[in-house]
Amino acid sequence: MNRISFLKNSALAAGSILAGNDVLASNNINREVAPGKPFNLNYAPHDGMFKNSAGANFLDQIRFMYDQGFRSIEDNDMSSRSPAEQEKIGSLLAKLGMSMGVFVVDKGGNGANTLADGKQEHINIFLKGCRQAVEVSKRCGGKLATVVPGDFARNLPLDIQNANVITALRKGAEILEPHGIVMVLEPLSDTPDLYLRTSAQTYLICKGVNSPSCKILYDMYHMQKNEGNMINNIKLAWDEIAYFQIGDNPGRNEPTTGEVNYKNIFKFLHEKGYKGILGMEHGNSRPGKEGELGVIEAYRESDKFL
Repeated sequence: MNRISFLKNSALAAGSILAGNDVLASNNINREVAPGKPFNLNYAPHDGMFKNSAGANFLDQIRFMYDQGFRSIEDNDMSSRSPAEQEKIGSLLAKLGMSMGVFVVDKGGNGANTLADGKQEHINIFLKGCRQAVEVSKRCGGKLATVVPGDFARNLPLDIQNANVITALRKGAEILEPHGIVMVLEPLSDTPDLYLRTSAQTYLICKGVNSPSCKILYDMYHMQKNEGNMINNIKLAWDEIAYFQIGDNPGRNEPTTGEVNYKNIFKFLHEKGYKGILGMEHGNSRPGKEGELGVIEAYRESDKFL
């Protein structure tokens, strides 16, 4: 499923609540923390998640997110926004003291532009996206850029594919590193054709690139589907992980709606000293006002691990 389309479509189901007002707890969650108080971890909603609460304007949504206690955002679609809009978002985040999570490197790797085949034309497209990411970063303040190396090149031995991907990513890191930008590689579960599948494989690639500008984006929705055993696997890859994303399974919705014990995982990350951002890359399990309230309530409940 297309990542951006998924988020936009799922956000249409969002409902509304009033920022700063007392809100009713959902049927199965008893909140003890008032709205507006920052969370123990740094969760980052995305454009559209609270659209009905704050309106269609992303800047208004960011203000609403802040009022609800969130201190970061992520925006896969940032690279496709106009430079003026990128600057406005960056300025507002700076004013509120909020952080920018990931944005996606434009054409940073997909089924039609795989880095595993070693073709120069694909590498050139990827490097163009890296150069664009530098300019996007300057405007919005984001220092984390998602890269997906694309599909397997099944006509080549796997180790040759690994070498091709490492070679391309090293070239990208050379562009990003002087600007303090980190490309985060995301293993996915969307299709078996995707080259990057597990945290161990991504760890190997990062070690091969050997740059502070090439790390792992550990999306817990995808990793629950592909490998499970998440706390142990996070421990194994810890020194190469720069970013986490959240989504319960099945359904790819907010925590408490599926099989993942996010309260335990959040407690583990907190005890490990993780100070980074956790992107809320999921939909809302229920539509309308009740659904948006449910997302906030689910995070309040899952964040109560101290």
